[in-house]
Amino acid sequence: MTTAMKAATARDLSMARGYSRLAVGRPDLGSQGRRPRGKVRPGGTAMHEIVDGIVMWSWLSEPHGYNFNGYFVRHRAGNLCIDPVEPGDDVLALLRREGVARILITNRNHVRKANLVREQTGAPVAIHPADAAYARGQGAVIDAELRAGERVGPFAVVGVPGKSPGEVALYDAARRLLVVGDAVIGNPPGRLSLLREKVMDDPPRLRESVEALTSLEIDTLLVGDGEPILHEAGSRLRELVATFPA
Repeated sequence: MTTAMKAATARDLSMARGYSRLAVGRPDLGSQGRRPRGKVRPGGTAMHEIVDGIVMWSWLSEPHGYNFNGYFVRHRAGNLCIDPVEPGDDVLALLRREGVARILITNRNHVRKANLVREQTGAPVAIHPADAAYARGQGAVIDAELRAGERVGPFAVVGVPGKSPGEVALYDAARRLLVVGDAVIGNPPGRLSLLREKVMDDPPRLRESVEALTSLEIDTLLVGDGEPILHEAGSRLRELVATFPA
């Protein structure tokens, strides 16, 4: 990672930590959290409130052996949909009924069913500009940019480049909650791991990005792939980083 890239990453994380210091109070996720339901049937979805105000639905990827997850986040400034996987009728009904202000895509490979959700809700789709061209090449309709350092609803946008140049994570400092796409995956259940290096643009850079996340206070980690970590996610993240080559 170049000096400029390291400086940008440090600046993003500093801003995210600043939001944490400004936050007043923190909900008890231990009492509000819902246990993940495990794998769903192939081609099926399971919708449930994973933590207070955040609905998760899942799609089992048989080739991978774990779930792909999408999220609906309720927020007074406008509801958000993150990395939407195939939605069942119940999910589409929820999105239409409660409304979606923005569809946030964490990386170029997580566009998934964003076009369908956009058609059903009228919400614009946002992705980091470094990943936008690839996403459009895969048929995605992209309406807006999602840049590291900005604030979207309850989240600070944090750059985590490496798997792709424009991957971002979403950090809710008030709840010590992080949403990631492909930077880390929740597999095996209860632990975190990285995807295979052959699907990464820059493996060393990704490891640096993930290590930088350990400077954030994280209790809950909602993953795009695999099983979320609802408690002590920061410890699980540090355990993963400890396995990285020196």
